[in-house]
Amino acid sequence: MRTIVCVEPGVLESQQFEKPTPKAGEVLVKIRSIGICGTDIHAYGGNQPYFEYPRVLGHELAGTVESVGDGVELAIDSPVYIIPYLSCGECVACKKGKPNCCTNIEVVGVHRDGGMCEYLCVPESAVVVAEGLAFNDMALIECLAIGAHSVRRAQITEDDKVLVLGAGPIGIGALQFAKVQGAQCMIADVRDDKRKFCEEQYNVATVDALGDVGAQLSDLTEGEMPSVIIDCTGNVKAMESAFYNLAHGGRIVFVSVVKASVAFDDPEFHKRETTLLGSRNATKEDFEHVVACLRDGSVKSNAFVTHTAKFSELIDRFQTWVKPETGVIKAVVEMD
Repeated sequence: MRTIVCVEPGVLESQQFEKPTPKAGEVLVKIRSIGICGTDIHAYGGNQPYFEYPRVLGHELAGTVESVGDGVELAIDSPVYIIPYLSCGECVACKKGKPNCCTNIEVVGVHRDGGMCEYLCVPESAVVVAEGLAFNDMALIECLAIGAHSVRRAQITEDDKVLVLGAGPIGIGALQFAKVQGAQCMIADVRDDKRKFCEEQYNVATVDALGDVGAQLSDLTEGEMPSVIIDCTGNVKAMESAFYNLAHGGRIVFVSVVKASVAFDDPEFHKRETTLLGSRNATKEDFEHVVACLRDGSVKSNAFVTHTAKFSELIDRFQTWVKPETGVIKAVVEMD
């Protein structure tokens, strides 16, 4: 089968692998659509934590059931999406209902080979049948679930004023799910085109991250400042700015993972009685929430898909998509 491998930072190669056969409890999925994630881009760039090469990238995946192993009763040709977080079920996190931060977690496309290929074997527990959605929509469910989980972590309500830092796919997902909760929402980014996109597509106020962010936020919130700040930038300066632009009594959620230390001034932290939260991956509950919101139209998926390509074009297209001037917000790859 055709497979694209990131053999080292900056190098993708097309290789031929044997088509896998599902073992007991496994499902062989014929991949139909692949969402390109920031994780894929960071891995390609050589700055993704917890990563080793060579690796088959791709963890935002949708397809159909090709075949099943013993003990699996899924119908052949069923449309499915894949939950790429494979947890052990036995560690302290799993026992507390947090498999998204399992101590032994394996993420498809990060810790083990992913879905930039024609067929992928995964445990039955990672496969969810989703009738009535387009494959490209299904390939975005994981990306949207990251944003949904961050909003759930913050326990956002209609009384909140929410600032999302970073108008990439994860940030736009967080923005949409905060809006679903009825919150007043704002999004900040350094790029004019991304801010304009969010204004037009999601009818939200935007903040120029290169300007006087504090002054802009004060104007937008009538001096109260955001009660929730969700960082989706992966930029240390942006993350640190949250401690100074937050309302008293507010919550900060860090979604991004960076290979760096994040520092803050303790008096600023304490005077606000700041709640600082990490948000890692997502749970099945978040995935189900995403699907429900896609079906009822309260969340849009295709609005932020700005680029598509066929699998046979992926290597050439990927090398351009990583360049900011390309204007990519979200890219999806469709199997030929």
